[in-house]
Amino acid sequence: MLTCKQFLQELNDYLDPSIDPETKRHLESHVAACPNCFVVVDTTKKTIQVYKGMEPQSVPEDLKSRLLAAVERKIAAKKKAQASSDGPSAQA
Repeated sequence: MLTCKQFLQELNDYLDPSIDPETKRHLESHVAACPNCFVVVDTTKKTIQVYKGMEPQSVPEDLKSRLLAAVERKIAAKKKAQASSDGPSAQA
């Protein structure tokens, strides 16, 4: 039986109309038996419908710059942590 955590990791696939039927059935069986995941799916579908009806909005340049800088810092920190965990022999 699928756990809620496993289902939530597959939520994007579940909502994708091109998902293979066997996987869809497997995920649907969990949603049918789990009221919490049913609510998550229902709310997510409704949210998607609301946003589909909206006009696209541009992101202000200052926000875009801050977001990109934050992502770059996160990537650099991850690379640094990965390099230090690999040890000195991996850097040679």
